[in-house]
Amino acid sequence: MKQNKYDESTFFNEYSRMPRSTGGLEAAGEWPELRRMIPHLKDKSVLDLGCGYGWHCRYAEEQGATYVLGMDISAKMLERARALTDHQHIEYRRAAIEDLSVSDESFEVVISSLAIHYIEDFKQLCHKVHQILTPDGHFVFSVEHPMFTALAAQDFYYDTEGTKLHWPVDNYHLEGIREADFLGHTVMKYHRTVSTYVNELLSAGFQLTRLSELKPTPEMLRSSPAYEEELRRPMFMLISAVKKQ
Repeated sequence: MKQNKYDESTFFNEYSRMPRSTGGLEAAGEWPELRRMIPHLKDKSVLDLGCGYGWHCRYAEEQGATYVLGMDISAKMLERARALTDHQHIEYRRAAIEDLSVSDESFEVVISSLAIHYIEDFKQLCHKVHQILTPDGHFVFSVEHPMFTALAAQDFYYDTEGTKLHWPVDNYHLEGIREADFLGHTVMKYHRTVSTYVNELLSAGFQLTRLSELKPTPEMLRSSPAYEEELRRPMFMLISAVKKQ
């Protein structure tokens, strides 16, 4: 299923008010860790899958990338990305991640931020990315953590007074679609286990270089009390891998 909630006006308007939409990369809690996992981009060709507003595309250009392609299924997202972008080295293209079609070995770095958990066939995506990467090319991405996606409710268990008691995990090994609530709308996400993420990358020919469950740093905890919840359960998982032949 190819999902395009962002071209629905009410959903897009809600998303546009999120801190990461108004504040960019610095407002995204996972960005410092993701940035450490991204290799040096100077003189590199970079593909951003599910590029949204183009924040990562512009970062890549600022770091010296010679060509950056941002792909997204949403026309509204790309319209905003183009409005925010004025760089000759950046191109935006409307396409679903499932329809990824570029030349083999045409990119040295592929990035994806919080988009792959909307994709049903991760195995196919891994093989596609492996094909389009140059030898020793990097695949770096973030997803919602499998502990977060296992139950569609994606919420804590509360007592009668509204206190958050614990984060429930159930049906963990039953992979597949989940109907979750996001910004007051029903969205389709795909749950898969940590081992599935890792093993599909290995099977496609990647070498895993880092896996992060984004434990909040002291700086994050000082910046916002909300990050204390991330000590109770991980919300995001970040992975970096290298193409080996």
